Amino acid sequence: MSQALTREQHLDLYYYMQLNRQLEERMVRLFRQNKIVGGLYSSLGQEAVSVGTCYALEKRDWIAPMIRNIGALLVKGVPPRDIFTQHMAKFTSPTLGKDGTSHFGDLKVRHIVSPISMLGDLIPVMTGVAMAGRYLGQNIVALTWIGDGGSSTGAFHEGLGLAASQRAPFVLIIENNQWAYSTPVSRQVPIQNLADRGAAYGIASAIVDGNDVVAVYQAAKEAVNECRAGRGPRIIEVKTMRMRGHAQHDPAEYVPKEMFDYWKARDPIALYEKYLTENKIWDAAKSEIDARIERELDVEQKFAEDSPLPPPELAEEGVYCDGCHKIEADWKRAKSEVTPPKSSIDPTWRLKDLPAYTQAAIAGGNGAKNPAQRPATAPAAASASSPTMQKPAPAPAPERAELQPEHLAAGVAAEDPAVPRVPFGRGPKDKAFRQSPENPQNKPAYSRAPKEKSFTRPPQEKSFSKGPRNKSFGKNAQGKPFTKNPQDKQGRR
Repeated sequence: MSQALTREQHLDLYYYMQLNRQLEERMVRLFRQNKIVGGLYSSLGQEAVSVGTCYALEKRDWIAPMIRNIGALLVKGVPPRDIFTQHMAKFTSPTLGKDGTSHFGDLKVRHIVSPISMLGDLIPVMTGVAMAGRYLGQNIVALTWIGDGGSSTGAFHEGLGLAASQRAPFVLIIENNQWAYSTPVSRQVPIQNLADRGAAYGIASAIVDGNDVVAVYQAAKEAVNECRAGRGPRIIEVKTMRMRGHAQHDPAEYVPKEMFDYWKARDPIALYEKYLTENKIWDAAKSEIDARIERELDVEQKFAEDSPLPPPELAEEGVYCDGCHKIEADWKRAKSEVTPPKSSIDPTWRLKDLPAYTQAAIAGGNGAKNPAQRPATAPAAASASSPTMQKPAPAPAPERAELQPEHLAAGVAAEDPAVPRVPFGRGPKDKAFRQSPENPQNKPAYSRAPKEKSFTRPPQEKSFSKGPRNKSFGKNAQGKPFTKNPQDKQGRR
């Protein structure tokens, strides 16, 4: 179990959630002023998810945020100016103005993997990060998020299958925000709780109120501790609500008003403010934190607006890596531990290496013996007092045998099939088939009508190749093809 939060940690959670919201509110105003170049995806109502989960990690751990996880970037130490300049495509942004949304990361210092627009693909990527960290002896945990819609992608299931089989120290947060763009969850999955999908892979999962930041933090902290202890991956489903459309261009008119009203009354920041007040965790701290956030964002926004746009010549730079950076592993243990002879293993599998259910099945004779060697058992008689009647075992399907012509010559009668067919492998050259009434050649020809008139020829008085004036459709009145116009009229027949 995770330890109780200190007063400073409680105030940290409020600071990051409020910073997340105020930063996004400013970006909405910049978007309406045409200062945001790319798309803007709001996390209004979901701040507790990003902040609570990322706050449960340590500095050495890795995250891969999605477009609505700005709060996680702030917890990881990304300054607001990087988020401002990134969305404004300024030269001072982490991508030097080459991206107008949140596609940026920090692999060296903050351990942030850039978002991938193909939803679900971050799951196998972060599984690999978790496996690599274990191999290098870093004792890290990798964490990423996925929406309810993204949980229906192939990469979601393939990544979880790999994480489970490798017992990777990986935590997946499923953000059930009720809508995959304009499709409600109930119309895309047949289950109520998306966390139930973890059972298919043997992954322990939990469901938590995504608008309760303390509950989110505690669930995430417990999952991180389990992963770091080597007990395999974990899934946490957070129940929350996307309080705006998919992006700023989407008014979300498909969402019932009653649904917005219900979740608005459960605003995560308002709920946490009430929690801090009732537990007497802050006095004048709220006004101090709010004023601090206002000052910081004023400075960061001014820096972003005053920053220049990228120069034109930058477009041809950085397209390909030409030795601009060095890629090397950060070893936290001796390499000799994972190299021969210490890493040498016996490739032979033994029964004791297999799962317990496999050992029990083999020990019990389930499928271990040849069926011919098993003693025959008489079928049990049905009891008159039995509430249900035991159905007899179905007879084995007979092997499929080809019916050869010599069988027919010997007078072997075969069951008439429902649909007459040519025996497999035999065609019109088979004598039996040639003499059969099913042979089309033994049936009356349909090329003539009853009065010996060909179907290919219409009545003599009317030709299908001529018009009502007994003129050919293929040529005009002067006997010239339609590809040429009459000499006396242009463009008319």
